[in-house]
Amino acid sequence: MFLRVLVAAALISTSVQADIKTVPSSQAEIKLSYAPLVKEAAPAVVNIYTSKTVRTRSISPLFNDPFFRRFFGDAFRGVPQGGEKKRVQNSLGSGVIVKGNGVVITNHHVIEGADDIKVVLNDRREFEAKLLGSDERTDLAILQIDTEGAILPSLSLGDSDEVEVGDLVLAIGNPFGVGQTVTSGIVSALARTQVGITDYSFFIQTDAAINPGNSGGALVDMHGNLIGVNSAIYSKGGGSNGIGFAIPANMVKSVLSGVSQSGKVVRPWLGASGKAMTQDLASSFKMKRPTGVLIEMIYPDGPADQAGLQRGDIILKMDGYEINDPQALRFRLATKPLGEKMVMDVLRRGKNVNVDFIATAPFEKPAREETKLNGFHPFDGSVIVNLSPAYNDEQGWDTMLRGVAIEKIRRGSTAHRLGFRPGDVITGVNGIEVASVRDLLRVLNDYKGYKGDWRIGIVRNGKRQELRFRG
Repeated sequence: MFLRVLVAAALISTSVQADIKTVPSSQAEIKLSYAPLVKEAAPAVVNIYTSKTVRTRSISPLFNDPFFRRFFGDAFRGVPQGGEKKRVQNSLGSGVIVKGNGVVITNHHVIEGADDIKVVLNDRREFEAKLLGSDERTDLAILQIDTEGAILPSLSLGDSDEVEVGDLVLAIGNPFGVGQTVTSGIVSALARTQVGITDYSFFIQTDAAINPGNSGGALVDMHGNLIGVNSAIYSKGGGSNGIGFAIPANMVKSVLSGVSQSGKVVRPWLGASGKAMTQDLASSFKMKRPTGVLIEMIYPDGPADQAGLQRGDIILKMDGYEINDPQALRFRLATKPLGEKMVMDVLRRGKNVNVDFIATAPFEKPAREETKLNGFHPFDGSVIVNLSPAYNDEQGWDTMLRGVAIEKIRRGSTAHRLGFRPGDVITGVNGIEVASVRDLLRVLNDYKGYKGDWRIGIVRNGKRQELRFRG
């Protein structure tokens, strides 16, 4: 735990309580230093070095010769074109010790695909790190280093919901690999949901200089609490342009708790889909301003259905926090532990009502029934599966999708040559509706030996298509 240190960044007058935010009232306050805060916080921020082996196949110069390819290419089709080369790819980033026993938070993209992960402390001690869990959808990863019983300096996780625009912050990390660096700034904006960096976009924006190598580093408030994990920057040239984004500490708490308990993150599921309110929509609902999420679809028997949410409801708040768009709603749900009760403020047919909602994991109904398909039909070489909220969530697909989808495709197979893709949802075959693996198997059995034309209905990237293949 950090002592609440009065530093220049706190901008606190000695005549008021330490937790009241004020502007400088004297020249002496402006001349105060960040140094006491940095001395407390910096030892908990680490450098992370990763390495992975990249394998590439070398190509014989003969295969690049037009004469050789023209006259002999077919004869050597499928023959290896050279030996395999290996090279070691290194990368660097930052991390934060959040538990004294050696638990480190960093970004998923810092350690993705790494064969070896090394953590270097502020005092230059080095440790090999073990990956406890990684969550690509929030861009967070949890590492464990063996401290051999030693207690390391750590940062306490603050409440990111208490952060306000204009608060002073420090960013600590290892930019460009030059060594630990501290930069200062303010919180420029909150709840940035349109950044498009992760599936759960709800970032703290800061103008504290963040550069490549700062990823996974700490965004610290004036009490020495970790309020965010630096994740990305907006830049046209690769350097800091004063727009950096940090993952809020409350999301970090959720991922850390999930990985610690089960080794993976299982998030609550709404069981409904909707869209952000526009000015035109708000006017049609006689709202003073566009805010909230308009519910358009509800999954049968899902959490929203059981809670009593209805199509046409507008979710305005969750546990008192304003909801402005679907990304904000997803974030609020994702930071809740499973089983916790929440209260939604809902506008329903012009009246405000409260809806009690229980944080529930997505269920696997129906069973996935993973099935390999082989035979004289367009799906030869594919693996199909029944969609369910749990399966869709694992794949990062829309949890509202139902039916049967292609999970995998064997390279070179009929399905591959015809252009099918993993994630395609099969809706029909030759005019016959398909809603499950068993439906598709039954249709393919009825068309066994069929040599005519095929019409396949699919949904790809949310759009319905009909594919036609000649027999």
